[in-house]
Amino acid sequence: MNIQTVGIIGAGTMGNGIAQACAVSGLAVVMVDISDAAVAKGIANVEGSLERLVKKEKISEADKTAALARIKGSSNYDDLKSTQLVIEAATENQELKVKILKQLDALLPAQVIIASNTSSISITQLAAATQRADRFIGMHFFNPVPMMALVEIIRGLQTSDATHDAVHEMALALGKTPITVKNAPGFVVNRILVPMINEAFFVLADGLAEAEAIDAGMKLGCNQPIGPLALADMIGLDVCLAVMEVFLKEFGDSKYRPCPLLKEMVAAGRLGRKTKQGVYSY
Repeated sequence: MNIQTVGIIGAGTMGNGIAQACAVSGLAVVMVDISDAAVAKGIANVEGSLERLVKKEKISEADKTAALARIKGSSNYDDLKSTQLVIEAATENQELKVKILKQLDALLPAQVIIASNTSSISITQLAAATQRADRFIGMHFFNPVPMMALVEIIRGLQTSDATHDAVHEMALALGKTPITVKNAPGFVVNRILVPMINEAFFVLADGLAEAEAIDAGMKLGCNQPIGPLALADMIGLDVCLAVMEVFLKEFGDSKYRPCPLLKEMVAAGRLGRKTKQGVYSY
């Protein structure tokens, strides 16, 4: 299957980033969210992001205009019927995702592939909520989507080879580097990354060093482009906590216990960049 039209559920950070990557690569996009206001905000974010690329002379003004023209915003799921692939990029909440997937499954033509951009929830389990488990797959993009080359393609137990190959090909068409992984909590990258971020919170909570020093240590000592605490702020502390809670529940291993400081900061509403306050102030 040659995917030319992509539906995206969610116009937030990940959804609008995926929409931008698809539109810049020449694919038609239908981006759906719960309200027209949420959709308009998502499209405005894409426009701002493309404008920055124009200023940096990465793309032309004509490229920007053409990409924006390829994105159709909507608050109506019916507009997704014309797509060949729908990527669910809603909040990292299993109950919400299952509700959305059941709705999509009932609405979309049988041949449409459904992908989830989940960062930690079982693809096999999500696929089982649909009647098209063989045409269900994980497509985990990384933030910021337009800049990050990686896409984890996660095969559930039921995912067919044809589904995998079509999605793998589409990821390459976006200029991304896909890696195929088996279904397991956190897949590959987050299985390694989020426990490291959690450990950085333990180091901070134990008072071993200030946040800036911890981040500087990992940047200069491990050649990371951004320190783990600054990265947590970018990802969202609530997302980091949710992933650790999934690991603890699924693996039943105390090494995945979320740091109490991380839990405390989430409880206080200090979620990182999106609330202007996390480990750092923005």
